[in-house]
Amino acid sequence: MPDNALNPAAQEANKASSNASAALDHAERSFGEAAAAAKVNLAEAAKRIEQSIAQGLETLRAQTRTYTDTAGQQVDDAQRYVAERVRERPITATLAGLGVGVLLGLLLAGNRGGRHK
Repeated sequence: MPDNALNPAAQEANKASSNASAALDHAERSFGEAAAAAKVNLAEAAKRIEQSIAQGLETLRAQTRTYTDTAGQQVDDAQRYVAERVRERPITATLAGLGVGVLLGLLLAGNRGGRHK
């Protein structure tokens, strides 16, 4: 074959090689850009999740404080009520406490007896 016949084929092969190289460079750049964008998106998502968790914890703390304050106030009120009733009727309060103690003792003793059967 003459050199002239091979020359266009060689030129086409060089063009194809050049195009393939350019396509590979483009693919590498695109992949790098996509990876960088994904990294940024993940970092932003992590920040949003962190903020959301922090807000949730703060809300939980505020609600817990409210419930704790309310429960503490109710315990204080109940304690004052019981103390007043005991001062008003000490014998009645003593007998009621004794009765509750005996009832709890019987209930606990009854549960133990049922287990050994």
